[in-house]
Amino acid sequence: MAANSDRPRRRRWPWVLGGTAAFFATAAVVLALVFQFGLPWWSGDGDHNHVYVSPDGARQHYQVHVPPQHDGSTPLPVMMAIHGCGMTGFGWNSMKASTQFNALADREGFIVVYPTQRPFENSVNCWNSADARNQIRDAGEPALLAGVAREVVATYGADPDRIHVSGASSGAGTAVILGVTYPEVFATVTSVAGGEYALDRVDPDDPDAVPPTITGRLAWEQMGERAQSVPLLIVQGGRDDVVPSIVGERLVEHWIALHDLVDDGLPNDSLEIVAETVTHPPAGERYGYERTRFRTPEGDALIEYVFADELAHAWSTPGSEGIFTDPAGPDATRLAWSFAERHDNR
Repeated sequence: MAANSDRPRRRRWPWVLGGTAAFFATAAVVLALVFQFGLPWWSGDGDHNHVYVSPDGARQHYQVHVPPQHDGSTPLPVMMAIHGCGMTGFGWNSMKASTQFNALADREGFIVVYPTQRPFENSVNCWNSADARNQIRDAGEPALLAGVAREVVATYGADPDRIHVSGASSGAGTAVILGVTYPEVFATVTSVAGGEYALDRVDPDDPDAVPPTITGRLAWEQMGERAQSVPLLIVQGGRDDVVPSIVGERLVEHWIALHDLVDDGLPNDSLEIVAETVTHPPAGERYGYERTRFRTPEGDALIEYVFADELAHAWSTPGSEGIFTDPAGPDATRLAWSFAERHDNR
């Protein structure tokens, strides 16, 4: 009898182990979904979730925030905000919470779009801006995000001439790529702690081997017949040990080289760009910073470079929430929108 009584117990083990594995697998999926897309009560007034489906069937989740001014009678401008590594668009540690764009949008009257990286596309949820397959038009992440922008215009009656994009870290790299691959879609680009187009071709141990004039030419070649000047705002921290200052400095040179080629196809400084720097001293607990505008003799500001010596690898704006934030730095959210407003009509 004792031997017989052991048999049911042995047979139960596979079911117990299988049930435990299924429980943890389900829990992992649920946690991943909460991380990526948040919980229902995390959405506020004016927030709407969407899924863009590309012609080849790829899916891109994004959230749209519509301000109270949206009544369908006047096309509103759009700001697309692209998160960095370890972040999401509107889930946990989100770009939405980090930038606080929604509050500014409600005051100023513009639409905000928060795309979120597709699950399992990257081990730490980065945008794959360092992958050459995601640096070309009509493919990969650029095609999906441009598709999202066009869908927002169609769905919400937004102004197609006033679509802007801001990004943080890897999302900043993707924002720069969008300015190169879809210059007719995005009116301005803001890069916070990001780098140049084709940065993956630059050896960090020997950056001079591939100067920014070379990557600038690669960007111009990618633009092709659509080549046009896209204004760029760069926000860089002096204490950023993830994206060091040299990367931000290279991005300035890179975009100058791109504008030069867009002008007449030759690297000849035909635009005669001049730099004007204004120093903003520390105020209370806020860091000081320098703001340099690179203008043509006619006064067109093609590039702005904001450098805060005390800022680390973070998005800075009052009230920002998240791991990669620092409210003491220059207000990147306000700077991005003010920059966009000055370049609304191309």
